[in-house]
Amino acid sequence: MKLNTKKYTQYSKSILTAGILLCASAGAQVHAQALPDFASLVENEGSAVVNIAVTPAVQPASLSGQPNLEQIPEQFRHFFEQPGPQQRGEPSPRSGVGSGFIVSDDGYILTNAHVVDDAANITVRLRDRTELEASLIGLDTLTDVALIKVDADQLPTVRIANSDDIAVGEWVLAIGSPFGFDQTATQGIVSAVSRTLPSADYVPFIQTDVAVNPGNSGGPLFNTDGEVIGINSQIYSRTGGYQGLSFAIPIDIAMNVAEQLKESGSTNRGWLGVGIQDVSPALAESFGLDRVAGALVSSVSEGSPAERGGVQEGDIVITFNGKTVNRSGELPSLVGSVRSGEKANLTVFRNGDNLDLVVTIGQRGVESVASADSDSILGMTLASVSEQELDQMGIDQGMRVVELEAESVAADSGIQVDDVIVKLNGAAANTIDNLAQAVDTLPVGKPVPVLIQRGDNALFLTLQLKNTVE
Repeated sequence: MKLNTKKYTQYSKSILTAGILLCASAGAQVHAQALPDFASLVENEGSAVVNIAVTPAVQPASLSGQPNLEQIPEQFRHFFEQPGPQQRGEPSPRSGVGSGFIVSDDGYILTNAHVVDDAANITVRLRDRTELEASLIGLDTLTDVALIKVDADQLPTVRIANSDDIAVGEWVLAIGSPFGFDQTATQGIVSAVSRTLPSADYVPFIQTDVAVNPGNSGGPLFNTDGEVIGINSQIYSRTGGYQGLSFAIPIDIAMNVAEQLKESGSTNRGWLGVGIQDVSPALAESFGLDRVAGALVSSVSEGSPAERGGVQEGDIVITFNGKTVNRSGELPSLVGSVRSGEKANLTVFRNGDNLDLVVTIGQRGVESVASADSDSILGMTLASVSEQELDQMGIDQGMRVVELEAESVAADSGIQVDDVIVKLNGAAANTIDNLAQAVDTLPVGKPVPVLIQRGDNALFLTLQLKNTVE
């Protein structure tokens, strides 16, 4: 029997093509199944996201010497009447736009404090375009969280996630009203967690690459399960528009604030009374810590809850109320979530060992040239500090850096001119002789901690001697 090779080849090609198409189709199906179903998420959860329009309260400027019109005869009053804003060429009040989301079916809504601060009127628009007037229950500027309420019931609500479960790299979705465009959805991933920003010491922000613009403020950040993990609050931008860095307030912190605002209209935020900084690899080695983690206590306020609880300068806070402190920026929010008068359990690393402390948390409130002869050590020209200056800085001793050699051991450690050296490797720096004795005992090639006072802040740096002492 003679085989028809032409037909066999065409038949083989057909089978191969069909197989490739089948595999491609299956691969595409698997790939599609692996991606989040954002369409269903928006459909199911978007009804609880609202647009917030705000009319700011405007106080008319008072003019000195303005007479009381009631005392002037009516026929002459028009000579003394002042023009309104538009007549004077000033812009009339404009409405601001933000976002929010409903957390209870009886009308409580979370948003940012900066969205509704100083608002004369707050209007909430639902997805079905229903407009409702809202009242401000309370706001907290330190966390940028506000709670407002509309008079309604049986409203759709969001589901709340656990902020501790957030993972870097997971998919997230934001819904809001950028530039007033309602129900706008944008997606991205979690870029980082526990970000500390200068504008909010009490918030370890969630960083994402979700497109967030003016008007998104106060809107929810969802995970792929349709649960809210944060409130979109800030962006980092050189232009005022989105540049790939967005920041959200973790929902656990926001809900804690909302509960307090609902109860009393204000917050009762815990206070520990310490200055803290991150633990660098060099600092971890100098203190004998086996990993780079925790919040290093650089100062303890006199009479503070921390001092009364036994916290000391140089302690490294490892856990707070059972929660691990990986970065210093995480500690303020943990402390702030505890109400004043309550006890908190701290584990600190001190002198090579872990130590358990119990602190009664307090309540957070609204919160020169050296005079003596100078000398030089470690590339620093030092001078003593007057008692008055020490009292102003809140320290007991110290030597001021008045000159600094460019490539010295001190300069390499990050010490700057006008810093006050408080302690070197645990030894008090109250005289040149004391510092010289401390330097004589320093190990070579191993970092040691040096405590400085820089302006109003206490700060630990690491200093490391090379082969020779300068």
